[in-house]
Formats: sequence, structure tokens, C-alpha cells
Amino acid sequence: MTFAKKRPNIIFILIDDMGWRDLGCYGSSFYETPNIDKLASEGVRFTDAYAACPVCSPTRASIMSGKYPATVGVTDFIGGKAKGKLLDAPYINHLPLEEKSIAKALKEGGYATWHVGKWHLGGPEYYPQHHGYDVNVAGCSWGRPVNGFFSPYGIENLEDGPEGEYLTDRLTDEAIQLLKSHSDDQPFFLYLSHYAVHTPIQCKEDLIEKYKVKSKAMGLDDEQTFEEGELFPTEHKKNERVQRRLIQSDPVYAAMVENLDQNIGRLMKALEEKGLSENTVIFFTSDNGGLSTAEGSPTCNFPLNEGKGWMYEGGVREPLIVKWPNSTRSGESCSTPVTSPDFYPTILELASLPPIPEQHIDGVSLVPLLQGKSIDREALYWHYPHYGNQGGTPGSSIRIGDYKLIEFFEDGRLELYNLKEDIREEHNLAEVEVERATLYQRKLEEWRNKVDAKIPQLNPDYFERHNH
Repeated sequence: MTFAKKRPNIIFILIDDMGWRDLGCYGSSFYETPNIDKLASEGVRFTDAYAACPVCSPTRASIMSGKYPATVGVTDFIGGKAKGKLLDAPYINHLPLEEKSIAKALKEGGYATWHVGKWHLGGPEYYPQHHGYDVNVAGCSWGRPVNGFFSPYGIENLEDGPEGEYLTDRLTDEAIQLLKSHSDDQPFFLYLSHYAVHTPIQCKEDLIEKYKVKSKAMGLDDEQTFEEGELFPTEHKKNERVQRRLIQSDPVYAAMVENLDQNIGRLMKALEEKGLSENTVIFFTSDNGGLSTAEGSPTCNFPLNEGKGWMYEGGVREPLIVKWPNSTRSGESCSTPVTSPDFYPTILELASLPPIPEQHIDGVSLVPLLQGKSIDREALYWHYPHYGNQGGTPGSSIRIGDYKLIEFFEDGRLELYNLKEDIREEHNLAEVEVERATLYQRKLEEWRNKVDAKIPQLNPDYFERHNH
């Protein structure tokens, strides 16, 4: 008698603000992440994986919808509103209920669907339970733990723990509890969306102490940590300067990363104890680049340029690890460029559910890549018509093959980089390879027109003030 292959459980772990170099398996020599490194050794590690936006909510909307932020209309972090030389472009401040989220599609396909952690995709009427989740733990309109990482948290949909309990531990406990109490007959989808490693940068004293000692031992205390840069381009920060972090050496951030790693380890152990490891696909990624130029600048994305809030690689290139037991060649790395909308069709295919092409229109299933084959796609696109809080300015970009073109809206300037030869984006080829720059700019413009991307307008007050 043959049994139909059981459909896999799916765990999607989304970290907040984790940079491309914030893990041992991505080259960090200061942060310690043995459990995540182990996950990478058992799965596929993507070297050129991207968040769909350099800030959080748009990427989150993109993962849920299978669409680029510009297609959904959520192009800035919800609550964001800044102006400089340009006014803020309009954007939708929630994930529309018309979008059939990946959770809703999986729920209809017979999956139990659980949301644990940060949501930040609109007010109460747009919370996870209205987007196909059976369970919503800690998901609300907040973009960060407003009262800090230690209980009492005051987070909606999460009871406060004992005083001093740490949020990353607690969310992991909640996820493990869901795993343990679930019956094995039904496959589950767990969207574990940690608030870490977003600000406020806080962790437990013993771990912080460990990294203070390590920093000294490595001689990092003697190195220059920050470089003061230009004034911010936004009105609300116009008297402050960009602070670029030059090395990874912040003991509190390092402690947060290690605590997160310990919790991933606990989750993996719980899976194993329940006998679910062999039938659970795990995704691990982040929503935007590491915070490296503002708000304390706790990490450094070097060799990538800049970080969260910027159109450069440091703002959008992410760690991505996918473990698909018995199907992927473990410990492989994949250098094909992939992006947030791709998760939706990938997960449907892994769950043996039919694609919904009218929903995940911007995504491509990554299953062939996980099997060592190739995918066919011409370009990846980004559209961030906003000023973030980190010093970046509004723009759009396109990546084709090894090349990436960025168009900045303040002055219309184009920057073209060959990422294979120049991962640091130091050599702008726009005036050397004019033909290529022109072609890519035209493709970018055609795409923007197709998705009705909003372009920021000039700020008349700004010019009036600067002309007097």
C-alpha cells in the first residue's frame, strides 16, 4: 500500500533589520551564529537574495502578496512621512484585504496558519487574523517594541510575561508551544516574524559582557568605529549628520544576534523532538538591510554600500537560507538574484498547491534553484519614492545579470554598477557604459509605468527657503 507523500510543514522566519553580513555563514567574524550557520549547512544559502524594499512594511507586504511593493501600493514603512527637496509620495498604509495573502492561500489549501511576532501592515482591521491566519501572537500595528525588549511589553495580542522576560525568547516559546500542541495530521505554516534585531538595541547583560570582552580581545576598541558624514536630506533631521559605522563591534547588537541564534536553535530542537524535522521546509531571511548610518548605527554591512533605508546593496541585499529536507543539496550556495515576491509561488509549489498567477504576479518559484536548476527572469526591480530615516534619498533601481542601475529622483542622476566586479558600488559606470545605462533606465521607466508607481513631486517650500 502506498501513502501519498505528506505535505511539508513550512516555517518562514523573518528577522527585522538583519544585514547581509550579520551571520557567521555570511562572513561576520564578530557575531556568533552557530545554529543559523548549521541551518545554512543543511540547506541552500543564497548570496544574491534581496528584500523588495530598503525598509520593512513594503517588504512584508511583498512577502504576503507575491507582488512588488509598488504593485501593492505599500511603498514606505507604515507611519513613515518625510520630506526634503521632494515631497513624500503617496502610499497605502495597510495590506489591502483584497490581496489574497500566502496565509489565506495555504489555509484554503488545508494548512493551519500561525503568525507570531511583528506584523506592521496596518491597523486592527488589517491584522493577521483578517489575512488568513488562524492564530495571531503579538502581531499589531507596531514596527518595533515601543516599550523595549523586556517585559512588560505592552504589545497587543501578547500577554506580558514575568518582569524582565526577553521578547525574542518569549516569541520563540510561543512558536514552540504551537508546534507542540498541534496534531500531526494537518500541515502547518508558521510565520515567525521576530522583532529583533530592530531598535531599541537591548539584550541580556551576560551576553553583552561576553561581547565587550570579545571586542577588546579582537582589538576592535582601538579601531575607528564611526565616520561622520553629510547632513540628513530630510527636514525632520536636517541639523543631524549621517553616522556611518565602519566595523561590526557593538556588543549589545552582537548579543541580540546571538540570542536570536540561540532561539533559532531552540526552535530546531523542538522540531526534532516532535519528529518534524524531516518534513518541514524552513526559510530564514530579513526585511531590509542592517542599520548602519543612523539611530546609533549598530551594525556594518561592509563590503556592501550603506544600509537600511538606502537604495544601495547594503539596504536591500539579505541573508536567505532555505532548508528543504531530502530535496535540496545541503550546504550549497546559489548566486541567482532572487527577491521577496518569490516566496509566495515557491511556498505554493512546495505545498503542492496550484499557483495563483493573478496574485503573485511579480514572483517566480525558487523550487528549480533549490533543485540545482535555473530560473528564467530578466530583471529585478525596486521602487522607494521616499526619504527614510537613515539618510537615503528617493529612487528606483533595476538589476539585470551582474548589473544594477539606480535612478535617484532628487536630481535624476543615474548610477550603474557591475556588482560582480564592484560589490561595494564604488565605480559608477553610467557615463562609461552609456548605452547600457540608457537601456536599463528605459526598462525601469517602462516597469514603473506598468505598475503605476508613484513619483515624488518637488517640495515648493524647500525651494522657496533655499532661494531666499
